[in-house]
Amino acid sequence: MSFKKIFLLVIALGLIIGAYFAYTIYAAFFTTNTNFDEAKEIVYIKSDASFNDVLTQLNPLLKDVDAFESAAHKKGYASNVKAGKYILEKGMNNNAIINTLRSKNVPVKLAFNNQETLEDLAGRVASQIEADSISLLNAFNDSEFLKQNNFNLDTKLAMYIPNSYEFFWNTSAIKFRDRMLKEYQRFWNEQRLAKAQNLKMTPIEVATLASIVHKETAKVDERPRVAGVYLNRLRDGMLLQADPTVIYALKLHSGDFNQVIKRVLYRDLELDSPFNTYKYGGLPPGPIAMPDITAIDAVLNSEKHDYFYFVANVENFGYHKFAKNLAQHNRNKEQYVRWINSQNINR
Repeated sequence: MSFKKIFLLVIALGLIIGAYFAYTIYAAFFTTNTNFDEAKEIVYIKSDASFNDVLTQLNPLLKDVDAFESAAHKKGYASNVKAGKYILEKGMNNNAIINTLRSKNVPVKLAFNNQETLEDLAGRVASQIEADSISLLNAFNDSEFLKQNNFNLDTKLAMYIPNSYEFFWNTSAIKFRDRMLKEYQRFWNEQRLAKAQNLKMTPIEVATLASIVHKETAKVDERPRVAGVYLNRLRDGMLLQADPTVIYALKLHSGDFNQVIKRVLYRDLELDSPFNTYKYGGLPPGPIAMPDITAIDAVLNSEKHDYFYFVANVENFGYHKFAKNLAQHNRNKEQYVRWINSQNINR
C-alpha cells in the first residue's frame, strides 16, 4: 500500500474517531435528559449533600444518570455541589441541568404572621427553609445575641416583624435571625422612631402595646381607637386592665400556650404575674404575642379621643363599644355579660 493511501486511511480513521468523540460529547452534554411529564420539577439540595446524594435525588428525573454523572465530572460540578432550591424544566439537557444546579438557586417567599411564641415562629419558618426548628430556636434564644442587640427573654418577640420576605431555601438559622434583625432596623425608620418618641415610648414598648391591641381586636379599622384607649389610660396612670395580658399570664403560668381561654374569670385577675395588667401598672415586660404591622402602626397613629373603656359589642360582633366613663362602661358591660352567660362560656 502506498504512503499516500496509508496517509488518507489514517486521516479517515482520525475523522471517524473524532466524529465519534464529538458525538459522544454532544450526546453527553446537549441531548435531552429529563424523565418527567410536568413542565417543571423542583429540586431541593441540602447544605450537606454529596454528589452521590444529588445523583440519588435526580435519578427519577433523568433518562440517563450515567450520562449526567459523566458531564458533571467534566464540568467540575461533581466536586462543587451547591445547596439550594432549583427548577428543572422538561426537555433540559445535561449542560443546562448542571448550569442550573450550579448557579440558579431560586429564592423562596417566606411568610409568617403574628405568631404566639418564638417556638411557633421557629416551626413556621422551618416549614419554608432548610433550617430546622431546633436550630432556629437556639439562634432566637442566643443570650449573647439578645444582649448585644438590647433584647431580653421578655422582649425578644418584638424583633420579628410579620411579613413576606425573600430568602434562599438553604438559609441557616443564624442567617435567618440576623436578617430579621436587619428587617427590624429597617422597619423602625426615622418616621416611626419619631412617632414613638412623640409617645415617649421605645420601639419595644410600642410593640408591647401593639401586641395587646392586636389581641383585643382583629378589626384593623378599629385598632387605632383601641390603641387610643390604652394610651389614654397610660397617660392618666390607670391600670391597662387588658384581658389578653391576663390570658397570656395564665398560659405562661401553666406553660401551656396551646390552651384556649375564651373567658377571663374574676379569680384570674388575681394571678401574680408582671404580665397581669389588672394587678400591675404600666406596660407588661414585653409583647404578649407578635403584633403585625397594622397593630404597630395603630399605636403610632392612634386615634385621639376621650375614651377610657371598651367592651365587646354583641350587636356588632368583632367590634367594641367604647365609653368615656365607668358608669357608661358598666352599662355596656352588663349587656356583654348577659350575652356571654347565655352562651354558657365558662372558660
